Amino acid sequence: MNFQQYSCQTSNFFHHLFVRTFLPVVYFFLLFYIQQPCIPTGSSMCELHCNVLVKDSNTYQPDTLDLNKDKEAAAYWFPCFRELIEKFAQRALESQRATDTSAEERANQFRSSYLSKLQEYQSQSESHKVLGIRELLELNDAQLRLHGFTDPWQEQKKTENEEAVPLLSGRLQEIDAIKSDRERWLELVRGVLAGNMFDWGAQAVTNILQEDASFGLNAALERIQKRPWLMDDLDAWLQRLQEEEIHKCAAIFVDNSGVDVVLGILPFARELLKRGTKVLLCANSEPSLNDVTSSELTAILDCCNCSCPVLKQACSEKRLLVFGNGQRGPCLDMRTLPQDLCEALKTYQTDLLIIEGMGRALHTNLYARFNCETLKLAVVKNKWLAQRLGGDTFAVICKYEPLTS
Repeated sequence: MNFQQYSCQTSNFFHHLFVRTFLPVVYFFLLFYIQQPCIPTGSSMCELHCNVLVKDSNTYQPDTLDLNKDKEAAAYWFPCFRELIEKFAQRALESQRATDTSAEERANQFRSSYLSKLQEYQSQSESHKVLGIRELLELNDAQLRLHGFTDPWQEQKKTENEEAVPLLSGRLQEIDAIKSDRERWLELVRGVLAGNMFDWGAQAVTNILQEDASFGLNAALERIQKRPWLMDDLDAWLQRLQEEEIHKCAAIFVDNSGVDVVLGILPFARELLKRGTKVLLCANSEPSLNDVTSSELTAILDCCNCSCPVLKQACSEKRLLVFGNGQRGPCLDMRTLPQDLCEALKTYQTDLLIIEGMGRALHTNLYARFNCETLKLAVVKNKWLAQRLGGDTFAVICKYEPLTS
């Protein structure tokens, strides 16, 4: 055996040792941490976090559904997740098949482990604890990490970001060509909603994206529900923007990579910046599905600044900032915001909260109340949930909640 062969075999040995021995230990503790949510009590730091934007920290409950109490929802969602996990296991396998011979075995272990824990949840349906979609989605991400799949959608996100960034300048030209403030904001909101279609965690959208590689923002604009929307507070939001009082600081909790964040969120944020509002872009701290992470969003902004002077200047003046939101899954629990974000929300006197996407604005926080103006935007990409709310697939949630006493 020559030195090169010996080095290669040694490298492979330590790689497999790391993936199959060290990572599982790390993510065992991570899984334990994730499954023990921080509930505000006494004077804990968690309560401090919860008080930043939540109207009443004692009653805040992020989850829209409780599968332990809602038998109809449980009868749909538990089988749904059993089907979804097959797709996630396949994605995990494909993400490492070419580089790691243990990928198939670990993907199978992930599938078995998740299904076993899912059965535990279902058998404990009499528990008084709230069981939302959030916890089942976070379980998926925790189990993926536990079995060495830290970011199965990494290449997908990279490709979509690289394809979306060059399209930004053209989208901004379209927006700027609209002279009416009201019509421009209408198009910006529609852009956020259409961008939110690009969600690989939703089977209805996955089918479209797999069948039509050319599916883009304009096609998505045609696919979403026409007004009146399922929840339609757009006119109230547009009326608010006509008032003289400018928001001091807007916190935008973003969703997917690619078209969603680049062509949907960034033009919206740019318009707020032009009004004189500081903008905090809050993205996932850890990878989950094709959701953009804070580190990825920072890199995206660096690229977009080259084609947009407004974004570039805002970044240089620190009027546009990126923060990790402390989440390790695709939903949003305001009790687990990290300290630096909490401090920024207070320091910059955040008076506008924008929550985007099914995970953050529908599976969680749909009925939660906050102590600032709130705009919740999402496309309902699940037929059962859309019908439960009184609509159909691709129905639109545009829920504006002014600040009330």
